[in-house]
Amino acid sequence: MLRVHFTAEDLVRVRVAAAPDPLWELTNSVQVLATDESALAYGEWRRLVRPGRGPADVLLAGLMPSRGYAPDFLTPALSGSPALDSAIDTVLSTPRTVLRDDLVSLAASTERSRPLPAATRALADGDANALRCLGTALHAYHRRALAPHWPHIRAQVSADVAVRTRAVLDGGADGLLASFAPLLRWRSPVLEAEYPVDRDIRLGGRGLLLQPSFFCHHKPVMLAELRADLTPVLVHPIQHTPGWAGARGAGGAGGQGAELGALLGRTRAAILEDVVTGRTTGELARRFGISGAAASQHTAVLRRAGLLLSMRRNKYVVHTITPTGLALLAGVPSVRPAPDG
Repeated sequence: MLRVHFTAEDLVRVRVAAAPDPLWELTNSVQVLATDESALAYGEWRRLVRPGRGPADVLLAGLMPSRGYAPDFLTPALSGSPALDSAIDTVLSTPRTVLRDDLVSLAASTERSRPLPAATRALADGDANALRCLGTALHAYHRRALAPHWPHIRAQVSADVAVRTRAVLDGGADGLLASFAPLLRWRSPVLEAEYPVDRDIRLGGRGLLLQPSFFCHHKPVMLAELRADLTPVLVHPIQHTPGWAGARGAGGAGGQGAELGALLGRTRAAILEDVVTGRTTGELARRFGISGAAASQHTAVLRRAGLLLSMRRNKYVVHTITPTGLALLAGVPSVRPAPDG
């Protein structure tokens, strides 16, 4: 069980990351790739990625076992929404003492069934060539396994952020923390979650960053060692759209096929523009003067075309735009709400 203890000051300092963290997605996805769990969410992605595995993946798999401890230095604190290059540079500039401590912890992990490979032992010594190999492996893996799907990953994380934003508007910090049920249980002043080990985290005024992660599954994740000078990060799973890995338009704005013909008509264009900030079905119906059934029909067409994502939260569904939808909007003039069907 994980228990995160809040003070009044911590509640004021709770934040939600607005974008996916490339290093957390990389680490979590390597772990997901090594298992057959959550087949509905990740099965098609595994079938696409596994045939391309090479020697570099062996190094990553050794550093990021599917269960148990993964070295903290692989997911350092990143400011803002950094590019992949700068994020990996941060990993490769980890002080040698931290490298050694983290990799010693990896070697001692009770989840491991074999000794660390030679390449990993060289990393623990801060060997320059070993660090270059790690950087190459991280770039190559991201390019093959994550980059083709990054627009969808980003869009799905944005959809989760829209749900959390609505929870804050409705109920402040209490509403935000309560919105994670049943994954997280908010019993003020403690946030609880199922966890591989029994652990108590006392924030002590540092606040908490809630980091949505596309490849985090089943349970939230926190670093094994929390630095006193940094805001603790809780990485949590998000909802997925079935069939996302093989869907048309998953890689960007190229999904504008025959189904986009169904978008002709001002109401759907206006709905697409309106969901940029996230709207529920009921809100769309009220704003456009249409029935709830009609709003659901319009959003279903937009969703099938890959232009918006829909996430169910309790009694309502929140709709947000995808990168493909944004690309389409960028090429057309603004459309005012006008209920013409």
